[in-house]
Amino acid sequence: MGSVGAMLPWELRISSAAREGSSRVEPSEQGSQANPVAINPEDLSLAAACRAGDLSAYERLYRLQGARMKNLARNLLGTMSDAEDAVQETFLKVQRSINSFRGQSSFVTWTFRILVNTCHDLRRSRMRRKEIVPEESEEGATPPEPRAPGGHPSLKLALERAIAQLTQHQRDVFLLYEVEGFRHAEIAEMLEISETASKNTLFQAKKSLRQVLEAPRSSQVGGA
Repeated sequence: MGSVGAMLPWELRISSAAREGSSRVEPSEQGSQANPVAINPEDLSLAAACRAGDLSAYERLYRLQGARMKNLARNLLGTMSDAEDAVQETFLKVQRSINSFRGQSSFVTWTFRILVNTCHDLRRSRMRRKEIVPEESEEGATPPEPRAPGGHPSLKLALERAIAQLTQHQRDVFLLYEVEGFRHAEIAEMLEISETASKNTLFQAKKSLRQVLEAPRSSQVGGA
């Protein structure tokens, strides 16, 4: 992916965050110990710098994770413009909630948990205003690219449509694991579920996708 480090005017957005109210209480780390994840010392150092109000630490977090965050947000929301809004809002929420981070889980995982919640909030808000339907996606957008992608464009389009038919929970787990490459322990912390639940949800998601993707082939064979 290309460089996206210049997208956010940090000093303006971060300095104004404290004056803005938040309608959502951001996730604490309670309950995260059921699925412990090895924590990188650099991760804790970055969190400490953010907690101290070091703007360069937020910029580093964005350089390291911004592109990945936008990719996940676009897959959850359907358009790049909404994804950029979600990522910007997420960083503001991280700044407002940083004092609730205790280092008991990965700082990156905690940040992505806020991102997923933000995407859900934005999607619900848009659907209440009837601005979208669940299947809408940005014209020309790149479909989600799983770890073992199919090569044919029609297969990718079919996969994108099949993913849109998953439940929200199944879609979250599938995208986080198969597209973004997170481990089940990390996904469990992000979604505040057990690691076993993450694995079971992925299994159900793949089962649903197979059923949707195999149906057209079966009808074609039957009509041959």
